[in-house]
Amino acid sequence: MDKLKCMETLVRVVEAGNFTLAGNKLGITTAMVGRQIRQLEELLGTRLLKRDTRKQNLTEAGLHFYRSAKDILDHLDRAQEMAQDVNREPRGRLRIATPISMGSAILAPLIVQYQQRFPQVEIELVLANAMVDLIEEGIDLAVRVGHLPDSGLIARPLRAFQNRICASPAYLARAGTPVQWSDLKMHQCLVHQAWHPEWVAQDGSLLAWPVQQAFSANDGYALRAAALAGAGLLLQPEVMLAEAIAKGELVVVLDRFAPPPVPVHLLYLQDPYPRRRLVSLVDFLVAQLG
Repeated sequence: MDKLKCMETLVRVVEAGNFTLAGNKLGITTAMVGRQIRQLEELLGTRLLKRDTRKQNLTEAGLHFYRSAKDILDHLDRAQEMAQDVNREPRGRLRIATPISMGSAILAPLIVQYQQRFPQVEIELVLANAMVDLIEEGIDLAVRVGHLPDSGLIARPLRAFQNRICASPAYLARAGTPVQWSDLKMHQCLVHQAWHPEWVAQDGSLLAWPVQQAFSANDGYALRAAALAGAGLLLQPEVMLAEAIAKGELVVVLDRFAPPPVPVHLLYLQDPYPRRRLVSLVDFLVAQLG
C-alpha cells in the first residue's frame, strides 16, 4: 500500500466530488480509486467517506484526515518544487475561487493568456458567489469583491470595480430616462439575487438598489442579456458593460448616483515558501488587473 498515493486519492475525491472525476484527474480507474480509499480506511480503522449518495461526503474523521493529508501533500509538493531548478517554469495545479460573473467575464480569458505563457500549470476555476473557506475547499487563490474582514490571509489589491447604471435605448424610449433616484419607483430594475448594494450618495443620502422586482437572476450575464433585450435598468461593474456601452447597446443613466468604487482583492494563505506557480499567477493577475 502506497500511503501517499492513497492520501492523494482521498484529497482528489473530496475536491472532485466523486470517484469517477477523481480517477480521471489521477489517470486511474474508478475501481482503483475505491480500492485505495478502502485501504486507507482499513489502515486507519475508521470510515472516511459516507457513500449513501452519489456525491462522496466526508465523515467527521474523514474531514480531519483530509485536512492533514492535504497539508502533508502541499508541503511535499513545495519541498519538491524548491529542490528543483529554481529557473524552471512554474508547473503543477492551482484551484481558484471567484464570483461567477467576474470569473466568466474577466478571469477566464486572462487564465488562458497565463497558461499560454506557462503551459505546465493546471488551473481549476471554481465559480461561486458564496464565500469559500480556502483551507476546507482546497483553494489556492480566491478573488473577493467588497471590503475585507480581518482574516489573516495575504491580500493583493486589484483595480476597484466601478458600477454603472444603464439600460437599452429601446427601454429608455419606452419607459423614459430617469433623472432623479426617486424615478426608480416608476422603472423596472434588474436584480442580482446574491448582491443587494447600499451606498452613500454624493449628497449624503443612503441609496439602495431595489430588491423586489419583476426580473432577478443569480448571474450577471443573464442580467446583462435581459438589459440588452430591454427588460429594465441594470446596475453592474463597468468592466462587464464597457463593450455594450461603447457600441451604444446600453446607455448610462443616473451616473451622479452611482455607487463609489468597490475594492477587489486576491487572497491566499500565508506561506514562508510560496509555490512558484502561485506567485507567478498572482503577479500576472496584478499586472493585468492591478
